[in-house]
Amino acid sequence: MIEVNHVSKYFGEKQVLFGIDTQFEEGKVNLIIGRSGSGKTVLMKCLVGLHTPEEGNVLYSGREFHNLPEKDKLLLRKEMGMVFQGSALFDSMTIEENVTFPLDMFTEQSESEKLDRANFCLECVDLEGVNKLYPAELSGGMKKRAAIARALACNPKYLFFDEPNSGLDPKTSLLIDELITKITHEFNTTTVVNTHDLNSIITIGETISFIYQGHLAWRGSSDNILTSDNQTLNDFIYAQPLTQRLRKTL
Repeated sequence: MIEVNHVSKYFGEKQVLFGIDTQFEEGKVNLIIGRSGSGKTVLMKCLVGLHTPEEGNVLYSGREFHNLPEKDKLLLRKEMGMVFQGSALFDSMTIEENVTFPLDMFTEQSESEKLDRANFCLECVDLEGVNKLYPAELSGGMKKRAAIARALACNPKYLFFDEPNSGLDPKTSLLIDELITKITHEFNTTTVVNTHDLNSIITIGETISFIYQGHLAWRGSSDNILTSDNQTLNDFIYAQPLTQRLRKTL
């Protein structure tokens, strides 16, 4: 479990996060949602250590991340996998080399062990046989799946996705959502997804933290998000064509 306790973040004199308190549960798909500029990306960056909050703390299974000694912080980072919005694959490396890159950095595995792990991760995301291809030879959805394979390489306990469906067509977005859910439950990871994709919110959000103007405005799940009486949340959800149609059926 990841616990966020009263996290506030400033950039100069501008406060972006205001005392966020929430939890991301083990073995579940946990979403951070909100409008552009709401602070959800800043919150995720605080979770993974790209930003340090000025107030509050982030605990990983009781370990206070930002106050750990650097050696222990590095060990905790080895337990994390991250899938960036643009996939962030290395263009000059093959897919196999991209997937083994974290293993080169964080393990002392033999070349055969790394290759076995890369093949296993590629198989998990249905990308068998692309080892020697380069990112430019893959479609957008395949790049995203390759990035997920790389994030799985070190067998993470914590898996983070930043806008995983950005730039993908609806059918491919559904496949990515199904893959995120499958990986989360199969490997019992604590998965955190930063998204504003309404289909993802409705279908895979086992816990949902809604950020509004830097505040935690609502916390719940996909089971009750469409019937919430939180007006700020409703203004966000029902501004979308999909949920406008769904609302008429409720």
